[in-house]
Amino acid sequence: MKKQYDVIVVGGGPSGITAALAAGRANVSTLLIERYGFLGGMSSSALVYPWFTFHDLSGNQVIKGIAQEIVDHLIERGGSPGHLRDSSGFVWSVTPFDKEVYKSLALDLLSDANVDILLHSFVSELQVTDRKITSLKTVGKYGNAEVKGKLIIDATGDADVAALSGAPCVLGRPNDGKVQAMTYIFRLGGVKVAPIKAYYLEHPDEFYTPAVPVDSKNLPLTGVSGFFKHWKKAPASIPRDRFLFFIGPRPGEITVNTTRILDIDPTRAEPITRAEITGRKQAELLTTFMQESLPGFENSFLLETPSQIGVRESRRIAGQFQLSETDIINSTAFPDGIARCGYPIDIHMPDNAAMTLIDFKKSYEIPYRVLLPQRIDNLLVTGRAVSSSHDAFASLRVTAPVMALGQAAGSAAALYIKMNTCPADVDIGKLQTLLIENNMVL
Repeated sequence: MKKQYDVIVVGGGPSGITAALAAGRANVSTLLIERYGFLGGMSSSALVYPWFTFHDLSGNQVIKGIAQEIVDHLIERGGSPGHLRDSSGFVWSVTPFDKEVYKSLALDLLSDANVDILLHSFVSELQVTDRKITSLKTVGKYGNAEVKGKLIIDATGDADVAALSGAPCVLGRPNDGKVQAMTYIFRLGGVKVAPIKAYYLEHPDEFYTPAVPVDSKNLPLTGVSGFFKHWKKAPASIPRDRFLFFIGPRPGEITVNTTRILDIDPTRAEPITRAEITGRKQAELLTTFMQESLPGFENSFLLETPSQIGVRESRRIAGQFQLSETDIINSTAFPDGIARCGYPIDIHMPDNAAMTLIDFKKSYEIPYRVLLPQRIDNLLVTGRAVSSSHDAFASLRVTAPVMALGQAAGSAAALYIKMNTCPADVDIGKLQTLLIENNMVL
């Protein structure tokens, strides 16, 4: 590892991976810093599965580029079937993936792009001079380090670098600062899918089905949202209104996204500790209840729990432009559009069991300015921490769009280095041309 880089990406999740790949492939020296001993972010550490969503509700693919390349490589390695129709009723497609294959693939792709990687490391301290981050200090079990970069990309998901730098950030919804509910995702083995699908087809009134494919009988079951009648007898200590789980990634496995932990500040150690403990207890209760109550789960067993609880929402930057829910619903056109998203506004309420879902047929543009923080001139922010309202965030927070945002951030960083300009002054036309040349949909 060198002491000086053109670009330093902090956070090795889906957005950080695509950011580092875009920068490295543009032949600028790039370092990726990650707190765990593996890459993948919430897709690996929190078992977030499957990937939502590469398509809009009309079936148009709106996210391609490096994100699609990753899916193609996963298919080649037997780590994904590709995009499948969603049977849970939320979106047009879901993308199942094997997180172990993904973790190895990410390392291989980054190595091919000549990206250096530093694992087991948190960024603990910054030096800021004249509105620029001049150095980063990392801390970890295996020692500390100091590195310098001309441009920093915050892909932590929590705007950690932005907050440390003094860039303005916001937390949660505007009236009380509360964030969306957390979920402790877990995986069950020994599940039989055929009885689940049979019940699903025979009792459609017990499931959330507004976007379920017309040809459900002949398509694979990819996810289930419902079992409403069964949920009425579920443990009362779990503030949820339904079962939500997804098939796979391997035969006989189910990834369960049903636990719910309310009213937790994800930026503080004590609350997040309580959330981890509560989530594990809920997972144990649900495992037993599903074994005893749901068809196909009679011989199931707890196969895997996450390295960390799934955090939907924490800090976001107060950037140079804030994307709003009105922009999303109206599909507002932006001169600096750098990515598209077709995922609905999906709010898991911070303090009760309700879930708000606002669908729209068309995808929408995400402008470059949401990546730009205030007060710091050599910092870009990508992933779920970009500048948006609480409601708009509930759409762009999921995996496929943050992959697209990462590619945009890494590409912009490379232009910044080569043109020796400020990120805010990057030529948008050249950035958009570069993204289109690399198969992005704008």
